[in-house]
Amino acid sequence: MYQVLIADDHPLFREAIARVIDDGFPGSTLLEASDLDSALAVAGRHDDLDLVLLDLNMPGMQGLGGLVRLRNLFPTLPAVIVSAEEEKRVILQTITYGAVGFITKSTPRKQMIQALEQVLAGSIYLPADIIRAGSGAGEESTAARREPEDLSDVLATLTRKQLQVFERMSRGDSNKVIAYQLNIAESTVKAHVSAILRKLGATNRVQAILSAGDIDFAAYLRAPQARER
Repeated sequence: MYQVLIADDHPLFREAIARVIDDGFPGSTLLEASDLDSALAVAGRHDDLDLVLLDLNMPGMQGLGGLVRLRNLFPTLPAVIVSAEEEKRVILQTITYGAVGFITKSTPRKQMIQALEQVLAGSIYLPADIIRAGSGAGEESTAARREPEDLSDVLATLTRKQLQVFERMSRGDSNKVIAYQLNIAESTVKAHVSAILRKLGATNRVQAILSAGDIDFAAYLRAPQARER
């Protein structure tokens, strides 16, 4: 099954997360660490890790600095932040700094399993309320600040395929997953994503996801101009 490293300085929480993983992914191998240095040491000894669940505030983390160290040392190891932190700005920054997901410690068990399934499938996970609410103070992008009328104008310029890609982006799907779903090359997906970011005025994928808000993609995909392009 999967091999997962749980890095958290609270034994009871490590135990709780272990039970969640046992329930959702029976047969998985679980490794534990109580601080950043020991987590890095475990990751160094196990090059077949599938995922690391990282507490943002455990000893050695120094905020996002610990995440940066992990990503620099193990750039191909997916890392999900599991934290009591709920400030939108911080949550979005973790994705910018290389995490593939953020799960709050108050997340219900069933939802946590779904989040881990999404990440292990190659997608990015963010709490739904964060995506709906937009970015925190000081982190709003041009895309996130768009009025509904402006966003409608932008969406009207997207081709049908770009709308399909954007819809799946907004769900947190990775380029690889989108390529498989739409039966197109991953390089084609990357080109569509670049075009979408440019038209939205977004500088990264997270900002694009935030700008999606509650868009009814089905309505835009039914529009005559979308069918024609």
